[in-house]
Amino acid sequence: MFERPTLIREEVYSHLRDAIVGGEFSPGERLGEVELTARLGVSRTPIREAIQRLTQEGLLENLPGRGARIRVVSAAEARDAYVVRETLDGLAAELAATQHTDADALALTTALAALEAAPGNDYREQTRLDLSFHRAIAQAAHNAALLDLSRDLEQRVALVKHQTRTYNAHPQTTQQHHAILKAVLARDADAARDAARTHVRTFSELVMGNLEVGSGT
Repeated sequence: MFERPTLIREEVYSHLRDAIVGGEFSPGERLGEVELTARLGVSRTPIREAIQRLTQEGLLENLPGRGARIRVVSAAEARDAYVVRETLDGLAAELAATQHTDADALALTTALAALEAAPGNDYREQTRLDLSFHRAIAQAAHNAALLDLSRDLEQRVALVKHQTRTYNAHPQTTQQHHAILKAVLARDADAARDAARTHVRTFSELVMGNLEVGSGT
C-alpha cells in the first residue's frame, strides 16, 4: 500500500535518466513538466522530483523562468571528465583482469560483439553499446566503489558524446577495444590498464576535436 508512490518516483527517475543518457533528448532541449506528465502518464510530483535529482546529478540544468533543460557541456568540463575517465577506466580494466569470472568474460565478449554489430551511421546505438562495454569492464572489476564512480562518470561522458555526436565505430578505437578485452581475458593487469588508458586518450581527442568544431573555436 505504501510502496507504490516510491516505486512510481523511482520508475520516473530511471526512465528519464535512461532517456537522457541514451540520447533521446538533444543537448539544450527543454523538459517541460506538462509534456512529461502526458508522456509518462503520471502526476507532476514525481516529474518534479526526478528533474530535481537529475539536476543534482548534472544531467539537467535549471534556467530561471524557463525550467529544466538537458545540460550543455563546456569544453573544459569535457576535458576534465576524460582526464578522470582515463584513470578510472585504467583501474577498472586492471582490476577486471585479475577479478573477472567466467560469466564476466562472456559478458565482455558479448558486449564487444554487440558494439561491433551496431549500424555504422547510428551514433546513438553505438554510444549505448560502447557505454555497455565499458560498464561490463567496471562490473568485472568487482569493486563497489569503482562501480559507483563509473556510473556517475558514464552520465557525464554520455552528455559529451551526444553533444558532439562522436561515432564509436572508428578503426583505431575498435582495435583498442580488442586490445583491452584480450588483456583482461589473459589476466594481464598491466596490459589491460595501459590499453584502457590509451583508448580513453584516443577517443577523448576525437571528442574534443568535435566539441571545438561545434563551438566554433
